[in-house]
Amino acid sequence: MKFGFFRTAAASCRIKVGDCIFNRDSILASVREAYLAGAEAIVLPELCITGYTCGDLFAQSALLDDALEALLYITEACSGMNILASVGLPLEVNCKLYNCAALIYKGKILGVLPKTFLPNYNEFYEKRWFTPAPPQTTYIDLLGQRVPFGTKQLFKAKGQEHIVLGCEICEDVWAPVPPSCSHALAGATVILNLSAGNEITGKAAYRLSLVQNQSARLISGYVYACAGEGESTTDVVFSGHNIICENGTVLSESTRFENGIIYADIDTDRLVSERRRNTTFIPDTDGYTVTEFDFAPRDNDIDRFTDPHPFVPSDSAEREARCREIMDIQAHGLKKRLEHVGAKNVVIGISGGLDSTLALIITSRAFELAGLDKKGIITVTMPCFGTTQRTHSNAVDLCRALGTSFMEVNIAPSVEKHFADIGQDPSKHDLTYENCQARERTQVLMDLAGKYGGFVVGTGDLSELALGWATYNGDHMSMYGVNCSIPKTLVRYLIGYAAEYTKNPLLRTVLTDILDTPVSPELLPPDKDGNITQITEDVVGPYELHDFFLYNMMRLAFPPEKIYCLAKKAFAGVYDDKTILKWLKNFYYRFFSQQFKRSCLPDGPKVGSVSLSPRGDWRMPSDASAADFITRIENME
Repeated sequence: MKFGFFRTAAASCRIKVGDCIFNRDSILASVREAYLAGAEAIVLPELCITGYTCGDLFAQSALLDDALEALLYITEACSGMNILASVGLPLEVNCKLYNCAALIYKGKILGVLPKTFLPNYNEFYEKRWFTPAPPQTTYIDLLGQRVPFGTKQLFKAKGQEHIVLGCEICEDVWAPVPPSCSHALAGATVILNLSAGNEITGKAAYRLSLVQNQSARLISGYVYACAGEGESTTDVVFSGHNIICENGTVLSESTRFENGIIYADIDTDRLVSERRRNTTFIPDTDGYTVTEFDFAPRDNDIDRFTDPHPFVPSDSAEREARCREIMDIQAHGLKKRLEHVGAKNVVIGISGGLDSTLALIITSRAFELAGLDKKGIITVTMPCFGTTQRTHSNAVDLCRALGTSFMEVNIAPSVEKHFADIGQDPSKHDLTYENCQARERTQVLMDLAGKYGGFVVGTGDLSELALGWATYNGDHMSMYGVNCSIPKTLVRYLIGYAAEYTKNPLLRTVLTDILDTPVSPELLPPDKDGNITQITEDVVGPYELHDFFLYNMMRLAFPPEKIYCLAKKAFAGVYDDKTILKWLKNFYYRFFSQQFKRSCLPDGPKVGSVSLSPRGDWRMPSDASAADFITRIENME
């Protein structure tokens, strides 16, 4: 697949204990089904060729010979299918029996990996029949092939450097230090696990958590296939609990007690990007044998959910918890700053828009935490040429609802005087016309902060910082920016959360109307009916697109081509391809050209995985070139 995606499958096929011919046909049916579904790798259960529950039959040479014949049949049958299959079988090597996984690709056995940790407690009795994996990888002759045998093996796809497979078997992942830990440090991005875990009450939840957490710890994909119907139920029952995870996220999970196949597209490029930035992920390839195979990627469409709003949880309960946590982080950050400087007053400009509303809600909460009188919050509305009655009324009502001190400073006369001083034509509604208003507002706030012995709380958000949608040394500047790492798509939900849970009816009403107001800096005059004419998203583009671009560019370091591909999938039916490309190009142009504003940002709390603080997460020269990125986008047009 393109852009490092790798389609995996985990299958529980019906078997008969000890019937290798029946089992081989069942295994092949699953492999063919997965191949036709576009899978590039499939994992089958532990000892699936014989059945896991053979017991002392494992000592019978007839069963072992039948298992080898079945393996040969499966290997030859897979020669015409472009899919890597991992199957389980008992294998005798140097007069010892091992519980093994054989990895097969296009008629070849790439390697055989024996199980390291053999459970021998409670219902498990594997040491009666099997020997633990030897410490070193050697080579054995198997079915006319010379293949590596041992645990420390990786399988690397030629031409797809990020697709590197490691393998472990069932109990291995339950051990204190699973072999997959070494596999990942040696370079494996996808771990295959052939398992035969039985079911007891509560075990499924623990198993899911175990696989999920192991994928997170290893920053890897993890494909777990478990034995199901057909195993002996003499003492235990198997449910076919199959799981595919990626870096702590469950991509797919089977319904238990139903044999079948699950699929998921693992993003190996994303995993490598995460590892690249993680300085505690230290590679160690010592002792590993790497087998390369001539992998031919399938021409599949990406079959996984691509979240159009990566900063906003889609689950309502999770979103509510996230909003509560974020607002706590913001408020406690400001509380610490208040206590540190000994300030009992702050000054904040209120426009009746989203950002200043959120900043005021956070400031109010910080004053509560610090035990300070909210009259120390000096809220200032500064109407000018573009202010509408709607936003002005909302600003006034918001301050009244929160019980702050309130001031109104009409800055129009000052700005007109400044126009005269610099020779600006008031009828020329250009960038100077707009910036003069923004800088005048900041001057008023700064001077009031000095007058009242406080500091200015900034209101700008993460999306505006990314696009440079702020006037340098105007609304760009404050003493503490509480919204500096809140993207615009999340600001709405935070205000919506505040509106839902407030017990103040006036506050709920005004917050609801603010949420319904178009986003605008209100620096250009309204129309003849008093409506806003300057709509931000008409100028810079939809914030939901820009937040999507920002997350995938910064958090995941994806190139423009991959971001475009994912955006088309995420916003299918919302924006056409031409529109997405237009704003993607605009995003990169603005992101690079406006870095100088981010190089001197005021302090502010980091609340998520993406931040543009020059002291923390993002260090970039202000004169870095966007040419390569823009060229890539133009080549897609």
